[in-house]
Amino acid sequence: MNWIQGLLLGLVQGFTEFLPVSSSGHLTIFQELFGIGGETNLKFDVTVHVATVLSTIVVFRKPLGRLIKGFFARGMNGEKDYVFKILVSLIPVAIVGFTLNDLVEKIFSTDYIASHTGNGLLFVGCMLIVTALLLDCSERITARNEKKNAADSQDKTAVGTDGKLSVAESETSLSKQESNGIDYCDNSAINYWQAFVVGIAQAVAVLPGLSRSGATISTGLLCKVKKSSVAQFSFLMVIIPILGQAFLDVYKALKNAGDVVASTGAAADPGTAVAGTSASIGFLPLLFGFLAAFFAGWAACKWMVKLVKNVKLTGFAIYCAIAGILCVVLPYMLH
Repeated sequence: MNWIQGLLLGLVQGFTEFLPVSSSGHLTIFQELFGIGGETNLKFDVTVHVATVLSTIVVFRKPLGRLIKGFFARGMNGEKDYVFKILVSLIPVAIVGFTLNDLVEKIFSTDYIASHTGNGLLFVGCMLIVTALLLDCSERITARNEKKNAADSQDKTAVGTDGKLSVAESETSLSKQESNGIDYCDNSAINYWQAFVVGIAQAVAVLPGLSRSGATISTGLLCKVKKSSVAQFSFLMVIIPILGQAFLDVYKALKNAGDVVASTGAAADPGTAVAGTSASIGFLPLLFGFLAAFFAGWAACKWMVKLVKNVKLTGFAIYCAIAGILCVVLPYMLH
């Protein structure tokens, strides 16, 4: 991998980590195009994932600071309750990570899929199509519910004589509060059942090509969580799993490096040792990949929160559908 490839892959990872289009799927696609694989993939993935976690922490530094401060305060409070909901959402992904992670990586790797289907991107393409269906379905159902709620609100009579806010005024006040980011730790934003279901969606999204943010946001919307709340929760809940995956990948990289050193040290032919270490990646690709992923992730994270609040997800659904179909069809056509 050269520094240009590292820069491009870092941009891909950073932009797609928070957009509902599957960062793992896009990384797989571009790595296939560049012909990069093996140990190089693992080291680079660790680097860019850590960069996107750091960008998330930077974007949400204020609510994270409130959560940490509130969590260690005495007594129960909104921040502590919110942290507990995040921990509940991590139960499904923890179970999958500790029991099925290696199996998922083996079965759904591009080499394994290619050996059985002739198309290493086939599964990624199918999962991108599933992501498109999820986004479109959640957007349609959410729009229908909002339309119904708006119609119900119009039927209610506002009280203007006793000094109380009308329904319309109350909703306007709440909307302003959400837009100012005051409800980060609002107990009514998401309940424990909704947090657990969204966590299941995150666990399923370990499949390559199935967007994590797309799956969690769509599932949250289907569970009738507000758009602003589900975007916030989705981005905060991923910090611990990504860090955990990064530490796991570091362990694997060190273990594999030790195996390579052991095997090359025992090799009688010096040429074998050189071949064994040829998969190493230089400092510049890692540096450019890290910086690109960090700044792209920072921009995409801030952009995505605003998009989920104010923009329909239909455009992302169309993009995922087109990308998925191309992944399924093009490799067979080119052959």
